[in-house]
Amino acid sequence: MADGRPAWIRVPFHDGPNFRDVQSLMRGLTLHTVCEEARCPNQRECWDARTATFLILGDKCTRRCGYCAIDTGHPEGVLDWGEPDRVAQAVAHLDLRHVVITSVTRDDVADGGAAVFAATIRRVRNRIPSCDIEVLVPDFGFDSASLRTVIDAQPDVLNHNIETVRRIHPAARPRSDYDSALRLLRDARAMGATITKSGVMVGLGEAFEELVETLQDLRDAGVAVITIGQYLRPTGDARHVPVERYYTPEEFALLKSRGLAMGFRHVESGPLVRSSYHARDQLAKSRASVP
Repeated sequence: MADGRPAWIRVPFHDGPNFRDVQSLMRGLTLHTVCEEARCPNQRECWDARTATFLILGDKCTRRCGYCAIDTGHPEGVLDWGEPDRVAQAVAHLDLRHVVITSVTRDDVADGGAAVFAATIRRVRNRIPSCDIEVLVPDFGFDSASLRTVIDAQPDVLNHNIETVRRIHPAARPRSDYDSALRLLRDARAMGATITKSGVMVGLGEAFEELVETLQDLRDAGVAVITIGQYLRPTGDARHVPVERYYTPEEFALLKSRGLAMGFRHVESGPLVRSSYHARDQLAKSRASVP
C-alpha cells in the first residue's frame, strides 16, 4: 500500500475569476459536474480555463464503486427533464467548442437515463452546432436499446471507461463486468459511433502486463482513444480502496508507447490524466492521426 504522494502528483493551485465564474454558473443553473462530485484533481485547472465536465441524471449514483467519490443514493426514478436545456445554456455561456457530458449510474430507471443523455446531446447541438459533443456513458445495465438511444443522437465521441484490468474488475466494480464493458464498446462501433474511447486507472494492484492486456482488449474492441491515469484515493474512508502503487512518469510514457504501437489513434497517459482532461485536444489529435 502506498502512503505519501510523490512529487509528480502535486497539483498547481488555481483560483482566478474564471474559476469563480464557472462555480457561480453551475450553482445558478443547479447543475452538477464530475469535477466536483468525483473530487477530480484537475478541477481548478479546468475551471480556470472555463471548461467543465457535466454530470447529468442527478448527483446520486445507484452503485458504490470502491474508487469513486460520488455519493450513493436512491433517486427513486426521478428525472429532471429541464436538465438538458440548462446544460445547453451553460455550454453556450462558456462558449465551449468541446463539451464532455457524463452521468451517475441510474439502475432505478428502465433505460438507465439514456433518453436524458440523448435529449442533452440534441439540445446542445441545436444551440451550439459548432461544439463537439463527447459522452462518457454508464453501462445502462448493458441494455442495447439504451445504448442505441444515445448513439442515435450522434455524439462525436462515445466513451465508456473499463477502469481497471480483468482480475481486479470484480472487486473494484462489483456490479459491472469486464467482458460486458468490452461488448458495449464493440456494439457502439457497430451501431455507428464515430469514435469510441475508454479509460484505465493504474495503481490498484495490477501488474504492468495486465495493463498491456487490457489495452489490447480495448483495441480489439475497436476503441480509438484511450486515457491512462493514476488512481488517487478520494478519501480515507474504508469504502475507498487504497492506492497500491504510484506509477512514475516514465511508466506512463511506456504505456503510451505500447498503446500507440497497438494502433490507438491517440493515447493520453500521465499521472493526472482523466477521461475528460484536455478532451478537446485528445479529439483533435485522434482526428489528425487518420490518413
